[in-house]
Parts: sequence; C-alpha cells; structure tokens
Amino acid sequence: TFEEAQKIVDEYIAFYNYERIQLKTRQTPYQTRCLSL
Repeated sequence: TFEEAQKIVDEYIAFYNYERIQLKTRQTPYQTRCLSL
C-alpha cells in the first residue's frame, strides 16, 4: 500500500542522512553538516 511504501522511503531517508557512514569523511552526512556551521 501507499502507507507502507511511504514508511519504507522515510526510513531509508533517515538512514541515508543520519546513519550512513561516508568513506571519504568517515562521518555521517548529518555530522558533516553540523561541523561545517
């Protein structure tokens, strides 16, 4: 259903932004943004 698909997409976006470690910086994208402020 649409609700299930929306939940899966939301979870993936959260993972991509807050948990995924980048090989170049060894940090999550969120950590990189916080440090650049």
